[in-house]
Amino acid sequence: MKRYEDLSPSLRCIMTPGPVEVDPRVLRAMSFPVLGQFDPEFTGIMNETMEMLRELFVTDNQWAFPVDGTSRSGIEAAMVSLIAPGDRVLIPIFGRFGHLLHEIAERCGAEVLTLEKEWGCVFDPEEVIAAMKSFKPDIVAIVHGETSTGRVQPLAGIGRACREQDALLIVDAVATIGGVPVETDAWLLDAVIGGTQKCLSIPSGMAPVTYNARAEAKLLKRKRVERGLRTGEVQVEALDFVRSNYFDLGMLQDYWSPQRLNHHTEMTSMLYALREGLRLVLEEGLEARHARHALHEEALVAGLTAMGLKLYGDPQSKLTVVTCVLIPEGVDGEAVRTMLLERFGIEIASSFGPLKGRIWRIGTMGFSCRENNVLRLLGALEGALLRHGHAVPAGLGVQAALDVYDAKVR
Repeated sequence: MKRYEDLSPSLRCIMTPGPVEVDPRVLRAMSFPVLGQFDPEFTGIMNETMEMLRELFVTDNQWAFPVDGTSRSGIEAAMVSLIAPGDRVLIPIFGRFGHLLHEIAERCGAEVLTLEKEWGCVFDPEEVIAAMKSFKPDIVAIVHGETSTGRVQPLAGIGRACREQDALLIVDAVATIGGVPVETDAWLLDAVIGGTQKCLSIPSGMAPVTYNARAEAKLLKRKRVERGLRTGEVQVEALDFVRSNYFDLGMLQDYWSPQRLNHHTEMTSMLYALREGLRLVLEEGLEARHARHALHEEALVAGLTAMGLKLYGDPQSKLTVVTCVLIPEGVDGEAVRTMLLERFGIEIASSFGPLKGRIWRIGTMGFSCRENNVLRLLGALEGALLRHGHAVPAGLGVQAALDVYDAKVR
């Protein structure tokens, strides 16, 4: 019979746009004893998590809770719950994950209009608003931080335009929540989806969502109670009820409400992780956390530039927590990535679609966003490029980053 060794994953410096390194305090929280899902102690943890999520999303929404699953589960839950068959959905696309929103909206039976922008750029909000006026959508779904291109989409004015046209605005903030400002109420966002494995530095496996009373009103019109939970009273069901059971936000909110209507068995250890990760974010403070991410981005960019490397995309729309670097001509990008991983223990990312083989993507997110990680990466990248025959000025990258850090200390 085959024998298996003890599990012992390598210790990595993870500088990708997700997943990232997990804070040791979060890992410790995941080792705590399992409680039953209706144990009052556990439901108290659920309630605390909802309170902290409201602070994270900067919202007074009643509903803020995690969907059990990776970030995509939260996106799908919001879209399948809020998009009824035949709804008109507007989706501005400026990277891979805008195409994902398109894919899900089609599966919901929506009539979809897409706007497409060249990768590396974003939309002027007025472009989106103009399209809304002609298309008159029921839903606008848009990515806030597009990790495939390292760009952040301005949302100013889009939420107000949605209110004026009685459309709901769904925002994918998976890559931005906890790293750059996401102002749910101030920006008039109706439903927002976050991710754990990026700026929150929690393992992948939960997708925090929040939605307001406007979104809830549509959910309630599509509400359905699972057959095995009905108590005998006659239930009037909408014809366009949510087709997914697992991702039905109406049923999930019953589970997260004081009613605790059973839906699934909550992911106990992951909820511990989420609660601890949120506690650490709020302990640091959102403003200080955003400033920390901006500092390490500045140091990284200074180092890469000093090495003579070129950045990809419109600098005016750069996403703070993801830096895209053009792979120098004649350099095998995958060979460099492999050397960084195997010889230095550092992981950076390649990209997708039209950018595959053209750029590296470097994440400075959450617990991975630290001075020693930035300096280590710059030194290792210099060594790997030299080893692959690409001349870079020795030592200048690390020195440029140190200059940024030293200036901040003063």
